[in-house]
Amino acid sequence: MSKIVVPVAKGFEEIEAVSIIDVCRRAGIDVIVAGVYDEYVTGANDIIIKTDCLFSSVDFDTVDMIVLPGGWGGTNILAADDLVQKTLKDFKSKSKYIAGICAAPFALNNAGVLNENYTCYPSVEEQIRTNGYHSDKKVVVDGKVITSRGPATAICFGLEIVKILEGEEMYQSLKGGLLADFC
Repeated sequence: MSKIVVPVAKGFEEIEAVSIIDVCRRAGIDVIVAGVYDEYVTGANDIIIKTDCLFSSVDFDTVDMIVLPGGWGGTNILAADDLVQKTLKDFKSKSKYIAGICAAPFALNNAGVLNENYTCYPSVEEQIRTNGYHSDKKVVVDGKVITSRGPATAICFGLEIVKILEGEEMYQSLKGGLLADFC
């Protein structure tokens, strides 16, 4: 069974985090929701999520992918937190999958793990770089780095993670069941 970790920090984008968690769990992926500093984390729209554990307690050797939700508040914490940044670099050096949606590619870029081609929430690219930015794609896969635009693309992002980790058949089945013909 594939395993991902979704780190959440105060100010994360709730639609993105919950969509990633939900879509991946529907596919049978073991999803660890890890609070960067707290067990209960308040999102950008004042929705509180109870995490499975603290990020510092995760055994990253057993994790296949790290997936960062967006939201500027949470992203700024992910971009500044030493352990999150170190973990992103470790995943890159071990050729493990890394993903970020909305503002989160900023945190990926801060760690030096964002590949050439990416997408993100419009205007965030100004904080990263415009070269390699694809404004016309819901999801961009460049090597082992997956990026997406924002709340409305979160299901497509989750489905792309499913396709990568669980294969085309699971992807198609789940896509049909979710009525996600827009992905």
